[in-house]
Amino acid sequence: MSVEPQSQFGRGAADRETSTLLKLRHDLRTPLNQIIGYSELLMETVDEHGVEEMIGTMKEMHRSANTLLVRFNEFMARSRVESGRIDIEQMSLEMIPMIEQIEESCDTCIALAAEKNAQDAINDLTKITTAASRFRRKLKVRVIEPTEHKISEGSATVGQGSLTRPPMPFAVAENQAVKGKLLVVDDDRLNREMIGRRLQHMGFEVVLAEDGLEALETLRHRPFDLVLLDIMMPRLDGHATLDRIKANPQWSHIPVVMLTAVDETDSIVRCISAGAEDYVPKPFNSVILRARIEASLSKKQLHDQEVKFVARIQAEQAKSESLLLGILPPLIANRLKSGERDIVDSVPAATVLFADIVGFTKIAADMSPEETAFLLNDLFSAFDGLVDSYGMEKVKTIGDAYMAVAGVPESAPDHALRGARMALAMQQAMQRFNVRNRHNWSIRVGVHCGPLMAGIIGSRKFAYDLWGDTVNLASRLESQGEAGKIHVSRDMAEALADKFELTELGVFSIRNRGDESVYRLEREK
Repeated sequence: MSVEPQSQFGRGAADRETSTLLKLRHDLRTPLNQIIGYSELLMETVDEHGVEEMIGTMKEMHRSANTLLVRFNEFMARSRVESGRIDIEQMSLEMIPMIEQIEESCDTCIALAAEKNAQDAINDLTKITTAASRFRRKLKVRVIEPTEHKISEGSATVGQGSLTRPPMPFAVAENQAVKGKLLVVDDDRLNREMIGRRLQHMGFEVVLAEDGLEALETLRHRPFDLVLLDIMMPRLDGHATLDRIKANPQWSHIPVVMLTAVDETDSIVRCISAGAEDYVPKPFNSVILRARIEASLSKKQLHDQEVKFVARIQAEQAKSESLLLGILPPLIANRLKSGERDIVDSVPAATVLFADIVGFTKIAADMSPEETAFLLNDLFSAFDGLVDSYGMEKVKTIGDAYMAVAGVPESAPDHALRGARMALAMQQAMQRFNVRNRHNWSIRVGVHCGPLMAGIIGSRKFAYDLWGDTVNLASRLESQGEAGKIHVSRDMAEALADKFELTELGVFSIRNRGDESVYRLEREK
């Protein structure tokens, strides 16, 4: 019976016939692939089964199956199927005797295996017989009933009833190192088991899934290094499954190798374009299968290492930036990261604050270094919190001295107001510190406002610093001040007069400066 194209009046029937033939081609090729695959498995493991006597018969059966596949591909070439130039009767006349010869060879091998009580070999030979019988029945039915036969043999009814789904997962031997965890997705039970067995012998841990939906559910519950994905499957085919894997951020990095018939060129191109790493044609050549899987796993390992290195670099960058921000104001740190090196700014107006613990040298002499460091950290941490609250910038600490500035590096019209509130809050923080630690410490505070210079000093252990007359006077006001008091300059007093209560203390002789009017900051009005 030869199938020929129909006229335009029967075009719908012709399209259905072409679709049926394409499905038949897939369903017939599958058992041929299984015969080749299981015969290769048996030849590879014949020593384990202890049935060396059947190796010659196995090799002949393997050659016959390959010859049969070549002739089948010629008869059922996709171009011939789509054009309708298929002679099913001639193909059946030529191929059924060849498949029956394979069945006879398989029966011979089963008898030899039974003599040696090699049950594992018998099980695999039975699968070859099942595949051969499946091929023969499908081809005969197609010849007898070409338009009525429904080709819908699912994985749950493949072969003999005694065959059951293989254990899931396939685990490697205890003394064998695991090369990777693979998920094999194929709707045909014998295909799944055959691929799983091969991969298990290669040293991989294998989990099986019968279609795309089961594969996606399996991926949700455990990690995999690679997915082997069949294209033609019910419910959710390989294309749709691949799309969902690559669309999921948790799975998109997993390499996917497609399992495909040799002439599905369009499908292969579509899969590679969608993100598949590679493809393996059916029937599987064990050398090619191993090479393509290991190449894909190598790429994944490089990708995983790259991800780890990038994460490590990002963590180190974050740590470096955190350290940099601990040393420099954010604005200056960003300028430094952008490539600036000579950072020096002239600031027209800012407020500088110095604070110092009164009698700290004697205090420290009566304490251990650990206790001294603990108490200083406790007090200065409180001051750091105030810096953030009042919008100031901590410049540095020198021993028991604390220096902060308002209006640098970002200008602030209310810099004097910020400095005054900060100074008063530091006195309150000092009181809380004394209550908390049962001490009676006190601080002197000096505050002055005016122009200054600000920038980075040094090329290695650099620091952001301030200099100029404004800085010097603020420092002198603090060092020549009273315990527990805040001394400010005339300029500060004038800037704060409307909002703060101040007491004029008179003219002080300021070291390296001369006479200056000094005021004491009492409280905010």
